[in-house]
Amino acid sequence: MPVLTVFIIAFSVILGLIIGSFLNVVAVRVPAGTSIVRESRCPRCDAAIKPWHNVPVLGWLMLRGRCASCGDPISPRYPIVEAITGVFFALVAWLILATSTAPLPATSVVLVAFLYFAAVSVVLTLIDLDTHRLPDAIVLPSYVVAGVLLAAACVLGAEWSRLLTAAIGMAILYAFYFVIRLIRPDGMGGGDVKLAGVVGIYLGWLGWGALAVGAFAAFVLGGIFGLALIAGRRAGRRTAIPFGPWMLAGAWVGVFMGQALGAWYVSLLGM
Repeated sequence: MPVLTVFIIAFSVILGLIIGSFLNVVAVRVPAGTSIVRESRCPRCDAAIKPWHNVPVLGWLMLRGRCASCGDPISPRYPIVEAITGVFFALVAWLILATSTAPLPATSVVLVAFLYFAAVSVVLTLIDLDTHRLPDAIVLPSYVVAGVLLAAACVLGAEWSRLLTAAIGMAILYAFYFVIRLIRPDGMGGGDVKLAGVVGIYLGWLGWGALAVGAFAAFVLGGIFGLALIAGRRAGRRTAIPFGPWMLAGAWVGVFMGQALGAWYVSLLGM
């Protein structure tokens, strides 16, 4: 593996850990409508969190999972989210660097775009699981960020046809989810429809195989989860289940395996 690739992946791990710490804050404060730039404080004793206690993963370990001032337990979710985001960023960096055929400047911008999508995927999953909401404050700016970054990548040497398929992917998935919501308003939220367009941009950029697999995988994963809840008697047929996490999980199946699975399926058909 080239030295530059190793360096970028290692940097992505560190960046992911830092971003993961920030995502923990966003996941709590955005649904509550509070500022994401206010200093962190213990919710029990209101003591300010010292900077060295905010070091991703290590800070929680040093504190042994308790507030330094009052000893109140700190949820292990915080270091888990930080660690997952770090690993997630590394995998995304490896994938983009390994598969991109564009010049390095363009590849770098594409990597930034997909790392942004990874961060959004983590925080929206947390929020949807907690509140059954996908906030517009996160979803809607993602259209602009994705569009600007991917267009910039094309200016720097990536194929313009990818931007076209990204736009078509956005339109297809948005329309598909919009129709589902029209047919079954109680089965699909407005936030899911808005998120579908963002997912379509990234999957469309990678190709038709990624788009098809990513869209299909969302319903497979969501269906399996729902059946598991019903089998475990933790939900009924009409229980509302947040679908955003499965849309995003399916999207990443499409990102990592979509093109390969699409090509395999086409080969089975003899096309």
